[in-house]
Amino acid sequence: MSETMKLHQAPETMILPRALWAGRIISTFVVLALLADGLIQLLAPAQIANMLQETGFALELTHVVGPILLACAILYAIPATSVLGAILVTGFLGGAICAHVRVGELGSPPEIICLLLGAMTWAGLYARDSRIRALLPLVR
Repeated sequence: MSETMKLHQAPETMILPRALWAGRIISTFVVLALLADGLIQLLAPAQIANMLQETGFALELTHVVGPILLACAILYAIPATSVLGAILVTGFLGGAICAHVRVGELGSPPEIICLLLGAMTWAGLYARDSRIRALLPLVR
């Protein structure tokens, strides 16, 4: 069997290289999106001032929210802390969704992006981490 066709052994499950790479690609996209958002919050808060004002947040909070978002992205990117990172990312995105619902923006583009990013967070982790697949076996 060639190197690319070998299965990666993981505790209690086996993972195909395609699934592993799909998970890595999805997770990389999530990390890049979170890093971009966190950096914008820190380096260019004026760019998002209007959106913050619409959802009822003060512009000064970008100096708090930015580092939190960056920390979540970093924790998610590190394999040893990826589950904790995914939980924190989910909480952060859930709060963002809640802020949009609170002001009556149900189904708004930022809300849909947060929902999709949260789903991608767990899909990427599910594809690349056997611990998650062992906890939630979707396929038998």
